[in-house]
Amino acid sequence: MIKRLFDIVFSLLVMLLILVWVTPFIALIIFLTTGEKPFYRQERVGKNGRLFMIYKFRSMKGVAPVNDPLLSNEETLRITKFGKFLRKYRIDEFPQFFNVLKGEMSVVGPRPERQYFLDLIIGHIPRYKELQVLRPGITSLGQIRYGYADTLEQMKLRARYDLVYIDNLSLWTDIKIILYTVIVVVKGKGK
Repeated sequence: MIKRLFDIVFSLLVMLLILVWVTPFIALIIFLTTGEKPFYRQERVGKNGRLFMIYKFRSMKGVAPVNDPLLSNEETLRITKFGKFLRKYRIDEFPQFFNVLKGEMSVVGPRPERQYFLDLIIGHIPRYKELQVLRPGITSLGQIRYGYADTLEQMKLRARYDLVYIDNLSLWTDIKIILYTVIVVVKGKGK
């Protein structure tokens, strides 16, 4: 309950202090550079295997294949110049604070995966299924220690960090992960 209360308060602060004035500018730039809607939605697996739509700022042109899930490295030609900037500073993830307010995500938790990739990871690391008792997070230990994954092998390495997280759950752990995330964002260590 403390974690959920923290998520709500933290998300409201980010939305009121940052997103309220940044979102219109980002949305306008995305629309002017792509001619497409500024927000992107994609189905992800949440707590207890429940599916939900994750929100992001659009960083790619065109429509992703529906029946052929691709990792981001397979779609690099679709990433816009502004999209590279959004990803580098992890700004593309900011709309997920709305997912947190809806109760679909947490500020800190395991990376939300698509069902296809979740099944692959669990096939190699059966214990990864334990993470489904948690809400997925905007940031995670795997994200700050490993970053975005471009291959299944990288996803498996990042998954191991998320398993360390579940063994060390606490509000203090979440606060440390948030502080490390701020450093990653400020330094532009995303990709």
